[in-house]
Amino acid sequence: MESSYEHCLLYELVDRGLQVERPVPLPLQYKGVNLEIGYRIDLWLECKLIIEIKSVETLLPVHMAQVITYLKLSDTRLGLLVNFNEKLVTQGIRRVANRLKE
Repeated sequence: MESSYEHCLLYELVDRGLQVERPVPLPLQYKGVNLEIGYRIDLWLECKLIIEIKSVETLLPVHMAQVITYLKLSDTRLGLLVNFNEKLVTQGIRRVANRLKE
């Protein structure tokens, strides 16, 4: 289901003239080496907003941790965790901020 929602949301965003990348591989740097461990950003909007798509009964802390990890690894400030398994999708949107190093 998540893949279907991702494609539909991608269509709507691009249709509105926004630049969206998907999927975006996200390597982990460890001791100066890029490790390709399977991290993947669902949608990266204008290279400023990460959108992680879920279709689950309940959002769990691990889902929030996933978005925070993506924000840190990509040095991105904001993310949205979107759960489409809600009566109204607006009830399933969580804003996530990355407190970047100053």
